[in-house]
Amino acid sequence: MTKLFLQFGLMLSVFASGLTLAASPSADDVELYIVTPADNATVTSPVKVVFGLSGMGVAPAGVERANTGHHHLLIDHDELPEPGKPMGGDVRHFGGGQTEVELTLEPGQHTLQLILGDHFHVPHEPMVVSKKITIFVE
Repeated sequence: MTKLFLQFGLMLSVFASGLTLAASPSADDVELYIVTPADNATVTSPVKVVFGLSGMGVAPAGVERANTGHHHLLIDHDELPEPGKPMGGDVRHFGGGQTEVELTLEPGQHTLQLILGDHFHVPHEPMVVSKKITIFVE
């Protein structure tokens, strides 16, 4: 428990300072994808988004294990987060190891993309990202 609190304290220090960290390596042949909804789907809100990952495992934030990470969801983002920096508040974090979410989205067109972050919320190297999908919310 003490180790987890120390890691959390270090994460807060990194977030506050804007430091660049060494990225955790990603596994070969890793694939991150959105299971549902499908690309170009018309949906109603709340939208259930199911995350898929093969070639690596999921571990909660603050838990350092080789070839693991936790999901982050980019909603309506034009660019990926900066390498070597913890992902910020403009990205939805799933630090508990969650593999799905129900999103309340306004009617209209939206894009969704997943990115895997390490125990410090830093994108892996090379980055593990899903294909960006477009959905239409009625």
